[in-house]
Amino acid sequence: MTDGEGDDWRDALEAEGKLTPAVADAIASTHDKRGLRAIDAVSEGRVKQYRDFTVVVGYDDEYVVEDRGCTCKDSSYNLDTEDPDQRCWHVLAVDIAEALGEVDHHDMWYSEVREFL
Repeated sequence: MTDGEGDDWRDALEAEGKLTPAVADAIASTHDKRGLRAIDAVSEGRVKQYRDFTVVVGYDDEYVVEDRGCTCKDSSYNLDTEDPDQRCWHVLAVDIAEALGEVDHHDMWYSEVREFL
């Protein structure tokens, strides 16, 4: 699952099976504030898997993450999608949550949930 040299934390996370201080430091040193936000989102249970999408609950909205891409403005405007080290915190949160088994699964369609928001 490693895409780039900066993603060594993925291997460490898989090997540890938990978010140790060393792994958290590696995420933060590779991804700065985005990495810290991702860790917070996972620890707060804000990574949700529906039948159709994985969604990360952000500060102002919910963001769909699919194929390591995201619907957030950061992904659209600030990041080079060709560079595997450049990921928004929503994508990083999904990666971390999946590795830790911390994705909150919902047996429903996100499109149905979104109608109520």
